[in-house]
Amino acid sequence: MTRMFVRLLMAAGIVVGAQAGQSSGARAADLVVAVSDNLNGLDPHDLNDNISQAAARLTHEGLFKLDRDMKLVPGLAESFTANDTATEFVFKLKQGISFPDGTPFNASVVKFSFDRGGNPANNLKRQSIYVMIDHTDVVDDYTVKVTLKYPFGAFPNNLAHPGAMIVNPTLVTKFGKDFTRNATGTGPFELVSWGADTLKLKKNAKYRMAGLPKIDTLTYRSVAENGTRLAMLQAGEAHFITPVPPEMIKLVEKNADIVVFDKPSLLSLFATMNSQKKPFSDVRVRQALNLAVDKKAYSKVIWSGYADELDSPMAPGLGYYSKQKPWPYDVAKAKALLAEAGYPNGFDVTITSGTSTLSKRSMEFLQQQLAQVGVKVTVESLEAGVLTSKLYTNPAPETATIQMLVTGWSSSTGDADWGIRPFLWSKGWPPVLNNFAYYKNKEVDDAIEAGLSTIDPAKRAAAYATAQKVAWEDAALLYLGMSHNLAAYSKRLKGASMRGDQQFQLDEDATLN
Repeated sequence: MTRMFVRLLMAAGIVVGAQAGQSSGARAADLVVAVSDNLNGLDPHDLNDNISQAAARLTHEGLFKLDRDMKLVPGLAESFTANDTATEFVFKLKQGISFPDGTPFNASVVKFSFDRGGNPANNLKRQSIYVMIDHTDVVDDYTVKVTLKYPFGAFPNNLAHPGAMIVNPTLVTKFGKDFTRNATGTGPFELVSWGADTLKLKKNAKYRMAGLPKIDTLTYRSVAENGTRLAMLQAGEAHFITPVPPEMIKLVEKNADIVVFDKPSLLSLFATMNSQKKPFSDVRVRQALNLAVDKKAYSKVIWSGYADELDSPMAPGLGYYSKQKPWPYDVAKAKALLAEAGYPNGFDVTITSGTSTLSKRSMEFLQQQLAQVGVKVTVESLEAGVLTSKLYTNPAPETATIQMLVTGWSSSTGDADWGIRPFLWSKGWPPVLNNFAYYKNKEVDDAIEAGLSTIDPAKRAAAYATAQKVAWEDAALLYLGMSHNLAAYSKRLKGASMRGDQQFQLDEDATLN
């Protein structure tokens, strides 16, 4: 059996020096990050929100990680080999690493972490990351072999997801169900305390990179009000805030001591259409709705211009992205397609989403746009718990009660697999994954599975190019746009940003002067 050897080298870090005229005895770096919501925990295996995952990435590491550009780089792994069928992976681990409490990092720890994350009995939210693993074997102290149940060429990228970070077995055993309040891994920071709306961290004295991090302590503050977060930044009480609403960007830009972070995210925004039921079972109807919505107006009205037009089911920043021809705005053609499909006067439909301002604005925008082609939209805003129940309680296309859902998807693996499989693969209908459109297309399914059947980059690129092209032309979704990551930070802070998956990113060599 031929084998492929893959060695990833760490990219050089950004070197950031002290500010001009500042002595080496500078004040201690005490970084305050203000975010919009409370943390839900610290256990990386049991988190499904960006804010909590970003915090966990400060204290934990995986075998691999994604840099600020969402490119795969080594974490705790030195290298790996894989067989041609992408069913066996052997990882060589970095040596001389320990957790802050002295627990050594080795192959047994990796096996413990993978076994824990994938055990259904643990009822952890990120179990799906491990579902392809059949078993994990310790080869020696710093070599681990993972055998998969089926081919999965995206496995290294899967291990870069925050949910695949390595946990400390000593703390898991010690704290049991309270581990999520006490979790600390091998990351650059370690936990000091977490209570109410405040998480306090300090630099990990045992961190594997000598001399890093340069930030001494870090405070994560949950501040719900947009104006309050901005006031904290302006007053120097916070050094990084996220998010910044699009309508506030111009105000922030007036402050010479503040830097605005504005880059396209990996968040693809769309509305699902139950493609297994009329009227959306007819491709002409799905195509008509894509033609009936002015995407440039969507960006301007909903995002104050801080959104880009989609030209693929997934964002350009993901691996194996393949650009498609954008859907034009053509009301006349949309009307013609609806008439051809048997709906010359349109039809009635309910569009559902959450209760956030952006969700409500998006639904109302679609209501106005689709009215031009005779589609009469009823807007339905649901609280998170009610919406989740409605999506998963009747998980079958014939019993599903949601006709259209305004939503979006952002991948935290940097790879096309997690960029499209959750919402375009027919085996991913809820509750398995998030294909709320109940979309089913054999050509798309075959291409997605072909992309997973090999670790060969050329073969994977070809497979995902097919999947994107077919799903785009088939109007699997009502494609809306791709939002920007908007944040703001003090000019004193260097090395902080937002990753494409909308998570706060702090480089190991970040400084606060």
